[in-house]
Amino acid sequence: MSSCGREHPRWAYGERQHGRLRTGAVPLQVSNLTTRYPGTGAAVLANVSFAVTAGQRVALVGPNGAGKSTILKTIAGLLRPEYGEVRVYGDPIGTCHHRLAYLPQRADLDWRFPITVAELVMTGRYVHLGWFRWPRARDWQRVHGCLQRLGIADLANRQIADLSGGQQQRALLARALVQDARLFLLDEPLNAVDEATRDLVTEVLADEARAGGSVLAATHDLQRLGESFDAVIHLREGRVEQLETLVVAHAVPRPARTIAAAVSNQRMGDRSCSG
Repeated sequence: MSSCGREHPRWAYGERQHGRLRTGAVPLQVSNLTTRYPGTGAAVLANVSFAVTAGQRVALVGPNGAGKSTILKTIAGLLRPEYGEVRVYGDPIGTCHHRLAYLPQRADLDWRFPITVAELVMTGRYVHLGWFRWPRARDWQRVHGCLQRLGIADLANRQIADLSGGQQQRALLARALVQDARLFLLDEPLNAVDEATRDLVTEVLADEARAGGSVLAATHDLQRLGESFDAVIHLREGRVEQLETLVVAHAVPRPARTIAAAVSNQRMGDRSCSG
């Protein structure tokens, strides 16, 4: 029996599969992960191992094609590993949907879809509502609370097609927050956004880390690693090249167990937005 109530959930959404977190479970444990895209030859990831502990903000860095996005997609369940294991709070991929929030690159989404900002953020509550239940008043209160937290409450009724890049990123983060996720996977969250959004996203993620949440984010912004993260995974050609613990510019309590300590042998292969 998993910490979410069952090892293989019967359906993807619905509160029936939501259980309590297993005491002491590591938010994310990746062991000897090898992944390749369907129809391709060489593995995109090869024997990748690392862990993210409670309260950590970990950056994935490396050149294009190093495997950053592939790691995030595999953990999110969008790609099937060829070999190795991923555990989220001690459970297999897909067992605890509500514990994990994945924010893809903004370019991967169709921003022309006819939906308002509030409706987009509400989709983060679907994992709690189930397939055939309408949002309740308290769900909308949570949505508006998260919009307020991200400074876009005045955009609630605006079509997402009319948002700037920074506003889009704020909306996506609000969607993750309203989900009540504990592990945040973000693909280039600070790319091509305004300075105010950059600072706000960094602050919100730091708040989540202080409250015991965990962050794993792909980024090319090497200049701000020290103020946005407390550990870095350096990737090259689908392998972990280096694990680095940073001295953080902003005071976020660092977990006693560093990321390097969580790797056994790399070579061997309810924080909420108030309404």
